[in-house]
Amino acid sequence: MISQIMADTTENNGSAEYKKVPSIANDLIRDDEDEEDAISLDISKNLKQVSAARQDASVLYSIDEVPPFQLTVLLGMQHFLTMFGGVISLSLLVAQNLCMEENPVAISRLLATSFFVYGLVTLLQTTFGVRLPIIQGGSFTFVVPIFAISNIRGECPKATGANETLSLETTTELYSAETMTSNISSPREYEIRMREIQGALMIASIVQVVVGFTGIMGYFLRFIGPLSIAPITALIGLSLFEAAAYESGLHWGIAVLTIGLIILFSQYLSNVPIPFIAYSQKKFHKIKFPIFKLFPIILAIMTAWLISLILTAADVFPNDPNQYGYAARTDINAHVLREAPWFAVPYPGQWGRPTISVGSVFGIMAGVFASMVESVGDYYACARLCGAPPPPQHAVNRGIGIEGIGCILCGAFGTSSGSTSFSENIGAIGITKVCTMLF
Repeated sequence: MISQIMADTTENNGSAEYKKVPSIANDLIRDDEDEEDAISLDISKNLKQVSAARQDASVLYSIDEVPPFQLTVLLGMQHFLTMFGGVISLSLLVAQNLCMEENPVAISRLLATSFFVYGLVTLLQTTFGVRLPIIQGGSFTFVVPIFAISNIRGECPKATGANETLSLETTTELYSAETMTSNISSPREYEIRMREIQGALMIASIVQVVVGFTGIMGYFLRFIGPLSIAPITALIGLSLFEAAAYESGLHWGIAVLTIGLIILFSQYLSNVPIPFIAYSQKKFHKIKFPIFKLFPIILAIMTAWLISLILTAADVFPNDPNQYGYAARTDINAHVLREAPWFAVPYPGQWGRPTISVGSVFGIMAGVFASMVESVGDYYACARLCGAPPPPQHAVNRGIGIEGIGCILCGAFGTSSGSTSFSENIGAIGITKVCTMLF
């Protein structure tokens, strides 16, 4: 191409112009060499970044490593239990505003749908999205617009007379599994409210899909640096304080015990291996397993629950719902296990046909934008904890786009909230130092 430029210039423009050609050719060659040097510099810089990041993070299992199958199952269960509290508290908070408070079977249906859809979206995110070990769950950024939409219909109607309260037997009879599927022609109040939220969430989430897959989010990343990521990540944790304080306040003794056990296991006993008997190569032998380092959260939750079970059986916790400490009993919702169906597959439109209103769509859209900013901070925090380099723009774009698809699925199935990256599980990665994608 350079020779052709020189020949054309000689024929058309004479000797005066010919003298300029070598300068142009040399500039082109120099630019190519500079570009190659820059690429080599970037590659070596990225390799050094990855190496330094992994060394700083000191992870036990990196993103591309595969732990043993049994260990992977236990790690997955730990992450499920980590997100369990957040999904439960968010769903109960929303259920109260949807007029489900006195309907335990409907609440169990809402919880089952939420866990099912969040698991599905997690698979999409880790496979096609940002490809980091990030769990998808409900976002508290949607709570305020959901409350605003529900409050338009006013207060929840009374299930019985104005001065009557429902006993456990009456509630069980009214909201049994059989009656949940009957009387479809006259939808209940919570179904009407849920349909309004479903329609708004599906339409508003289209904006998130467009922002992600068109690369708009990647464009805004040039204005997002450490100075903005650090406070965003801090605010994500602080935003969970209200829900955590409310749930802990139901019984501070059990809450402080759980927190103390997590600190004890993860910080002080993490380097204390426990001997186990293992079987391999056709013989038994003793191994030392770092159980406190890998499972501090699940061990703390199980220990606190067993203590609560013993105290419940001994009637240490009060039987009166109005007394402090009643919420720590392990048999409060035991009747739900008897009444709710054991097997139920959620499906789109199970609450009825979604309805759409302009005001509701714009309200949910505010939650969508807040969720996108929150997720960007989660991506960078997760990459840092896993010893990976900061996610590139195209990975962030994919992640935001998949989260938009996840919110559409949440609206179609009818969950307690739109989906987003779960900050609690990123904290669990920081404690366990396990970043494998298989959990």
